[in-house]
Amino acid sequence: MLCVVWLHITAGWAAGQGYVSYFTGNPSDAVTTPLGGVCLMGGASEDDQAMTWFLERVDGGDVLVLRASGSDGYNNYLFNELGVDLNSVETLVFSGQAAAYLPEVHERIQRAEGIWFAGGDQWDYVQFWRDTPVADLINEGIAERNVVVGGTSAGMAILGGHYFSAANGTVTSATALNAPYDGNVTVDSAAFLHVPYLEEVVTDTHYDSPDRKGRHVVFLARTLTDYGALARGIACDEYTAVCVDETGWARVFGEHPVYDDNAYFLAPNCEVSPAVPEACAPGAPLEWNLAGQAVAVYHVKGTPDGANGFDLNDWHSGIGGNWMRWWVESGSLFEAEADAPNCTSAVRPSARGESMAYPNPASDRFKVVCEEGVQVREVGLVDVRGAVHRLKASALGEVDAAGLANGLYHWFLPGFPGLGGRLVIRH
Repeated sequence: MLCVVWLHITAGWAAGQGYVSYFTGNPSDAVTTPLGGVCLMGGASEDDQAMTWFLERVDGGDVLVLRASGSDGYNNYLFNELGVDLNSVETLVFSGQAAAYLPEVHERIQRAEGIWFAGGDQWDYVQFWRDTPVADLINEGIAERNVVVGGTSAGMAILGGHYFSAANGTVTSATALNAPYDGNVTVDSAAFLHVPYLEEVVTDTHYDSPDRKGRHVVFLARTLTDYGALARGIACDEYTAVCVDETGWARVFGEHPVYDDNAYFLAPNCEVSPAVPEACAPGAPLEWNLAGQAVAVYHVKGTPDGANGFDLNDWHSGIGGNWMRWWVESGSLFEAEADAPNCTSAVRPSARGESMAYPNPASDRFKVVCEEGVQVREVGLVDVRGAVHRLKASALGEVDAAGLANGLYHWFLPGFPGLGGRLVIRH
């Protein structure tokens, strides 16, 4: 068989289509078996070891790079420089939302085994892709074809279930801490990308340049205050990556000890109830103190072999890191070394009480737990096409999901508005 490798550039916006394509590799589609997972890159230059992890999970298939600025910088790097065999790499550079409705763009997404979001301005990505077929097809690929996804800088920023949209531009930690409702603190929870283990996560990037710890804590406080969700946080320094496999284990890649490369896993402290801020309101600095116990943070050094990591199933078990507490007093962030939080259950209470479906992703069965006084008799699930499935629950809240197709669902309890969340079914 003759294998032809192409580098093909199409001037899409010259034809009024709203995108440019840069293609490297074999134009014939390869159908492989990707392993799923997500790679979160903190910005600046990519970490080669983390990118190799990402490419190996593509299983020799096709990688699609999505961006709204720049050109073909990823094509040769991914296809030739990391020593991982791929069928192709294609970069699509969007100039607006119109391209999100083009059949040829949809076909590219449906052919991909790996999707990478470049850096840039995340508000472009939110405007161009949210509530369009692009987002729907990416989510379908993640849930049904095990497509591996990842992104750097702005591309990492959009991968959490809650996200800083940058609709009004960026924001500093100083501004966010002292004015958590400043117009630039745009924390969004509108449905966008649905990545396993990141459903209740807010990411942040470039953690060391400039310091973004303070604003990240504000994002968590705003998510809790505005949406009633005890979201968690994942953050990376520049040149550092967190790679989460299909089991929920998050490996941290970097160049420690040669360079000081760090990742952080943040969560409202499970030892404190309620874990809500003392003051998160317009016109006043953030106050989230709780006697210096507000936020539990696992701090991990990134190494070339990715040996250190953290378990996103329980948000408690880690290797190679140390625990800290962060808290905010009158708009100032404080940090201190601490013991691991003493969490007695992997089931995390929400701001409105306990309301959770687990395991997530689920296979043939899952269980729903709720606050005291709520008896789970029936669970409703809405699939990505809007169809509603009602399933009976056992006396223990267990639900048989064997008859449901693989994919993303929103689960709810009939008669109890406000209780529910996202659930991935993967048999």
